[in-house]
Amino acid sequence: MKYSKTKKYDPTFLAPRMMGPNAMKLVEELTAGLPLLPGMRVMDLGCGMGLTSVFLAQEYGLQVFATDLWIPATANYQTFLAAGVSAIPIHADATDLPYADEYFDAIISVDSYHYYGREERFMDEKIASLVKPGGIIALVLPGLKEEFSVIPEEFKPYWDNDDVLATMHSLPWWQSLLCKSRSITVDTIAEMAGFDECWADWLACTDNEYAVTDKIVMDKGAGKYMNLIKVIARKK
Repeated sequence: MKYSKTKKYDPTFLAPRMMGPNAMKLVEELTAGLPLLPGMRVMDLGCGMGLTSVFLAQEYGLQVFATDLWIPATANYQTFLAAGVSAIPIHADATDLPYADEYFDAIISVDSYHYYGREERFMDEKIASLVKPGGIIALVLPGLKEEFSVIPEEFKPYWDNDDVLATMHSLPWWQSLLCKSRSITVDTIAEMAGFDECWADWLACTDNEYAVTDKIVMDKGAGKYMNLIKVIARKK
C-alpha cells in the first residue's frame, strides 16, 4: 500500500507522537474503502497521542471524539490545534465510556482494543451499544501468527512477562472471540499489508526509549512471530 494520505504529513509532526507501529498508516489502511462520510460522528477509541484522530478528521471530515486513558485530553487538544483540526479530546476508560447508546456512526480503534477487549462479553456490553444500527466497528489489533504458551527466546528479556501472553493473540483467536458477539457481524478479519513499513517507522524513532527497546527485540527476530490484524464489523 502506498499510504498516499499519510505521506502528506510532516514526519517531524508524526514521529514524536508515535506510540508503536505508525498508527496513521494503520488507520489509512484500515479505513480504505469504508463508507465514512463528512459529518459522521466517530469515536477514535484509544487514540493515543491523536495521530489517528487527526487523520480521520482531516481526511474524511468526520466529527471525531478522540478518546484515551493514557494521554491527557489537554495534550491531545494541543495536537489538534497544531494540526488545524477540530477533533474533540476526551479522557476516559474504555471500560466506562461516557457516551449515550447509539451515539456514533462508527467506532475505530487502532492498537488499543487488545488491552481491554479480550473478554467475550466486552464487545456487546461496552462497545457495540454505542454504535447506531448498521454502523461500523473497525479495529487494528497487534497480534501473533499463531498462539504460543511460552514466550520465544527472541522476545526475552524485554517482553518476558504475562502481559504479552495475555494481550497478543492470533487471527483465528480474535475471529473466534468476535464472532461470538450477538451485536455485531464481522465482515472482514485479515492480516494487514503494512506490518513491515509501519514497524520500520516506529523503530526509526531513536529518541523514544520504548522504540529503542522494541528495536532490540525485533532485531533478535521476534517479528517472525508477530502480526497486525484488521477487523471490519457492522452493528446489527
